[in-house]
Amino acid sequence: MFLLINQRIKFLLVVLAAILSVSVTAWSQAPAFDAKKLLVSWEVNENNYQNKAQFLSTIILNNGAPQALPTSGWKIYFNYNRSIISGSVRGAVTLQHLNGDLFQITPKADFKRMSSGAIARISFVTTGAALNITDAPSGFYLVWDKSPNQGLALSPVKVKVPTATKPSTVPGSPAITLINPEALYQQNKPTPDIAAEKLPKIFPTPANYRETEASFALTADIPIITATDYYPEAEMLAEDLAAIFGKKTEFKNTGSGKAIRLVKKEDLAPEAYDLRVTSQEIVINASTPAGMFYGMQSLKTLLPANAWELRPKSVTIPGVEVSDYPRFDHRAVMLDVARNFQSKKQVLKLLDLMALYKLNVLHFHFNDDEGWRVEIVPLPELTEIGGKRAHTLDSRNNLPPSYGSGPIANNLPGSGYYTRSDFIQILKYARDRNIKVIPEIETPGHARAAIKAMDIRYSRLMAAGKKEDAERYLLRDLNDKSEYQSVQNWNDNVINVALPSVYNFLEKVVDEVRDMYQEAGAPLQTIHFGGDEVPTGVWVKSPVVQKLLQEDERFTSVDDMWYYYFRKVNEILKIRNLYLSGWEEVAMRKTEIEGQKHYIPNPDFVNENIHVDVWNNTLGGGSEDLAYRLANAGYKVILSNVTNQYFDMAYNSTFEEPGFYWGSFVDVDKPFYFIPYNYYKNTKKDKFGNPLPKSVFAGKERLTDFGKNNIVGIQGLLWAETIITPERMEYMILPKLLGLAERAWSPDPDWAVEKDTVKSEALYQQAWARFANILGKRELPRLDYYSGGYQYRLPPVGAVVQNGQVSANIQLPGLTIRYTTDGTDPTFRSRIYREPITETGTVKLRAVSRTGRGGKVVTLENK
Repeated sequence: MFLLINQRIKFLLVVLAAILSVSVTAWSQAPAFDAKKLLVSWEVNENNYQNKAQFLSTIILNNGAPQALPTSGWKIYFNYNRSIISGSVRGAVTLQHLNGDLFQITPKADFKRMSSGAIARISFVTTGAALNITDAPSGFYLVWDKSPNQGLALSPVKVKVPTATKPSTVPGSPAITLINPEALYQQNKPTPDIAAEKLPKIFPTPANYRETEASFALTADIPIITATDYYPEAEMLAEDLAAIFGKKTEFKNTGSGKAIRLVKKEDLAPEAYDLRVTSQEIVINASTPAGMFYGMQSLKTLLPANAWELRPKSVTIPGVEVSDYPRFDHRAVMLDVARNFQSKKQVLKLLDLMALYKLNVLHFHFNDDEGWRVEIVPLPELTEIGGKRAHTLDSRNNLPPSYGSGPIANNLPGSGYYTRSDFIQILKYARDRNIKVIPEIETPGHARAAIKAMDIRYSRLMAAGKKEDAERYLLRDLNDKSEYQSVQNWNDNVINVALPSVYNFLEKVVDEVRDMYQEAGAPLQTIHFGGDEVPTGVWVKSPVVQKLLQEDERFTSVDDMWYYYFRKVNEILKIRNLYLSGWEEVAMRKTEIEGQKHYIPNPDFVNENIHVDVWNNTLGGGSEDLAYRLANAGYKVILSNVTNQYFDMAYNSTFEEPGFYWGSFVDVDKPFYFIPYNYYKNTKKDKFGNPLPKSVFAGKERLTDFGKNNIVGIQGLLWAETIITPERMEYMILPKLLGLAERAWSPDPDWAVEKDTVKSEALYQQAWARFANILGKRELPRLDYYSGGYQYRLPPVGAVVQNGQVSANIQLPGLTIRYTTDGTDPTFRSRIYREPITETGTVKLRAVSRTGRGGKVVTLENK
């Protein structure tokens, strides 16, 4: 009996083992879940949700994979540059903020298995408003609990564009809008189409310019005659002409007959030049290589815009007499490569663009919370860790994904850095084009990449028993329990300024940067040390800070650590014959007025030759006059106004237009109509286009004559949170950079100083019309092919149905408009719009470049 039972038990165990074996084999051989086919979309459900400054939106997961997504055992991560309101999440998941812009989705117990074709919706409420596609979350990836170190990228997010404008339910609040061709037509209507031959032939507008009846026929065989002082410039001009003629022009120091002559003229200012074109010669006079270089750039803009496209054997250059010099010595572009990286090739291309339009400073923002992009050889962790983003929860091997960079290491634009050799090449390239590169070592906030890199260095050396070496460059107090959150939602991104090791680190980096400049033969006069957006709460629970406060009777609070830090940084630079540059906060001091904390210009630093980039003139924010207050107080100010000079801001408020808009919307007209010495004058609308009450500037400080002397220049800024490709970089920069170039180089225009409002407006409209036509007819077509071609933004077409016909226009006359009437989108081969369209039905229009790129399509019904 017992024997029979035992035999049955053994039999059952064998059968069970076989079943388990088959099951395990089947499970192990089952196809893996295809994360790429888990489709992600996002839609805005309601702005002003519950009549508050917040919006409701939804992430939709659609399982397009043949396998099911199980009920548990996974997490999904994504980036989102907003703050989700706690407790607002709807759906069978938890949604947790981790750090920075990284969030985590975890299925709850009631999450249902997602079979193929199933959909899951995750709704939540976010502060503020959602007005364009940049507000969407991005960079979704899946991590299985069993493989916690491996991230699998999901499909790119598809943003659901509203089908119609959504008016706001709260008066005066922002609302979602779409491209309105009729409204664009009315906006473009006041800009006349000016014949090309009536436009000035040099851009930016010279100080003194006259056209003559003469013209010069230029070929590759016409030599460049130059003083030996200008051989490097002659070499560059010869290469520029070779890009047109296919043959390098000869240059020498003597010769007769027809020629381009580069002549040294001692009495001209350092960046000034004279240019004369006759039927027999082209003469450029200058006292310095910089002046000669700018004369050469003006000569290049005299060339036909299509010369780089057609590669002619000869080009006709109109006769001119020009005497020219810049308005500002500091004509800058700030490029952020920390948030998203741009290749060395793309940086060189930007330098070509800047050089053509006589911009002479590249402010190079190479480190921030999300990346460190320049190799510092003695501190390899800075780029080994700080130059790489990928899935991580501890930042031990790399930084976490940000701005949609995804889970995989070494992928652009999240990962990347310039080797020492790369950076030296960039410096040499800029040097040859008379562009100074100002490196920015962003501190003490926005420093997470450096902090985490030095943490890894510390751990490595401690494990090797090298405590002294480990602590030499440590950037945080290991016992600091302070709690804070930065504007970008980081809770561990501020250097502890009480640590002596911080200054060891800064001196090492500064010296390594100086060495690279010296090897490149490039000028280095200043280093920018950032100084912006240090959040409340830092350092208050740091033992080393508290010890320092107790030891030095000059200190009364943690706030004093700010001034302590920049005094020490300033000394580091002064010893090396450099001056300190920073963001506006470097020049500010916190004080109390009637019990309330206020910021005032810091009297302690005013005589230290500190240069500050002042960005904050946010309308209605209370700091509209900050740039003028600091200049009047004695600080050297670079106008970097968010309302007019932030190139990362969206062009307009339509939902399809990418870019941020927290400070303003910035189209090409914003930098063009900026008045450096009185930007109140033509600031008439808020960022959403509503009339701005005059009270905004009531009581605001005006720029004094003393202060005017402290405005050293203007800067356009490209922050890179949304700049995920080279094409997007060029789209956001161009054509805005041309407005910056005009205002930075050219004399103060008549309309800016005219006191009569009506006359001023009329003069402005004339100036805008010339500028818009120059861009549309000459400069943007030139950039289709110059330096390999630039992907500038093509504005949407304005169009309206009138008397049974479709009439069209465009913001920049001269750009080609193409159209279709068969329902297809216009292409390079579609008909060119030359007169009102009489065909009925659906009419589609778009601007198309000479290279075949198309702008956004607009559609009308001609019934």
